Amino acid sequence: MEKLVRTNLLILDDFGLQGFDNHARNALMDIIDEQYNRKSTIIVTQIPVSAWYEIIGGDGTQADALLDRIVNSSHRLDLNTGESLRKGKLNSIKA
Repeated sequence: MEKLVRTNLLILDDFGLQGFDNHARNALMDIIDEQYNRKSTIIVTQIPVSAWYEIIGGDGTQADALLDRIVNSSHRLDLNTGESLRKGKLNSIKA
């Protein structure tokens, strides 16, 4: 955890592929608190932001706090348009 909070750029890849248990939720809260307005975080996911509240779970208070810090201070890039790049690579390998 100490190593994570010392980094200037944290990349969370495949965010939200499974729900958070209490330990993961607390760890994420600690990390986001440390990064918030001081360092950069990139979150990469296929899950729409509208589903994050349910994935984070818990009693709702932590989900509210996390989403407030993440969503309201972010720049969002939606790259979910067009054909999958992986699909194109798979087709070229088969040919």
